[in-house]
Amino acid sequence: MRYIVPNWPVPMSVKSYSSTRDGGVSSGPYTDLNLGDHVGDDPAIVDYNRQNFRRTVGLMNEPHWLTQVHGKEVKVIEQPYSEPVTADASVTSLKNQACVIMTADCLPILLCDKAGTVVAGVHAGWRGLVGGIIKASVLKMNCPPENLMAWLGPAISQRHFEVGPEVVKAFGADFGAAFKPSERPGHFMADIYQLARIQLNRLGISDIYGGDFCTYSDTRFFSYRRDNAVTGRMASLIWIGDR
Repeated sequence: MRYIVPNWPVPMSVKSYSSTRDGGVSSGPYTDLNLGDHVGDDPAIVDYNRQNFRRTVGLMNEPHWLTQVHGKEVKVIEQPYSEPVTADASVTSLKNQACVIMTADCLPILLCDKAGTVVAGVHAGWRGLVGGIIKASVLKMNCPPENLMAWLGPAISQRHFEVGPEVVKAFGADFGAAFKPSERPGHFMADIYQLARIQLNRLGISDIYGGDFCTYSDTRFFSYRRDNAVTGRMASLIWIGDR
C-alpha cells in the first residue's frame, strides 16, 4: 500500500497521512483503495479498504468519517466515533481520534497547532472555500492562528480546473490572482491551492506546506473530473497519538 506522509514540521505526537488509490481490493472505476462509501462501490469492500488503511498507518481507533456536503459545518470530536455526521471539517484535542477528509479533486487541508494539542481536517472544495469552511474550522480550534500550521493535500491543479464566471464572482476581486483566463471564452482556470493560501494568510496562518499535487494528471489519485464523475475517494487524516 502506497500512501503519502506529509512533509511538515508537526510535533512528533501528531500523525498525518494521505492515501493514494494503491493497495485496496476495489475494482472497476474504484480500483484499488476506494475509501468512499457513497460512490457506488460495494460497502463490504469499502469497509475492508478502510480497515486495512487504518491498520497500515497505525491508527488504533476508527477515524471520524463525515458525510461531506460542500458546506461549512465543523464537527468537534469529543468522543469515540459512532456514526457519520454531516459536516465538512472536524476538530479534536483528543488522543487517537482521527479527523478524516475524503476527496477526489477537492482540496484536503490538515491543520495542527505547533504544540500538538489540537488538530483538524478540512474539506475545501471551491464552494466550501467561498462559504468560509477554513475560518469556521480555525475558530473551532480555539487557538491563535499564528500558532497554527497547514498542509495542503492532493487536489486538482490549476492547469485542469476550469470554472465558469460564477465561481470567480463568488470569490470576488480580492482573489483575482488565483484565476487566469481559459482557452474557452468566458471561463477561467482556478488555482484551488492559491485560493486556500490566500484565506489562510488572511486568517494569520503563514506556515503552509504541501500544495504540489495534481489529482487529475497523476494516476496515483482518484479524480472526479478525469474519471467522468464515477470514481473512488482518497482520505487525508490527522490525529494526536503517542510520541
